[in-house]
Amino acid sequence: MARLLDKYKKEIIARLTEQFKYSNQMAVPKLTKIVVSVGLGKIGKEEKVVEEILGGLTAITGQKPVMRRARKSIAGFNLRTNDLVGAFVTLRGQRMYEFLDRLVSFALPRVRDFRGLPKTGFDRAGNYSFGLNEQTIFPEIDFNKVTKVFGMNINLVTSARNRQEAEPLLTMLGLPLEKEE
Repeated sequence: MARLLDKYKKEIIARLTEQFKYSNQMAVPKLTKIVVSVGLGKIGKEEKVVEEILGGLTAITGQKPVMRRARKSIAGFNLRTNDLVGAFVTLRGQRMYEFLDRLVSFALPRVRDFRGLPKTGFDRAGNYSFGLNEQTIFPEIDFNKVTKVFGMNINLVTSARNRQEAEPLLTMLGLPLEKEE
């Protein structure tokens, strides 16, 4: 079992139940999925670069990415119908907790001048989104083989009803949020 999933079941459920006075264990918010997405933009037409990006995303998440294609042509963006515009991976269950553990334990501490993730990433429904500028912070990526540095968006989707419930959950799972001054 993933280390964070074990921690959630043994510690976090009890702490959140005590903090928010839930009457039922099923009412305690939990992490439901993590979506990791990469926008390809102008490089969507360069096959070798796209293969490298998709390979990197596969190595980071442990899952094959789903391709996102343009639905219609937009002349102003030099975009034609069916052009590749992005890729994403949806993680659930054990793999989701293993990814979050690697993200929090290894990847985020390797970000230069890291002071925590901004608290502005929460939405009204209690989900949290943030972006990373480069894939090289993940230990799975061999820095010497990287020819194109790419960023990614990471969305943590929770079953919390609002930000006040989601923030303690994610903090207890180890997500390093900025300290308020």
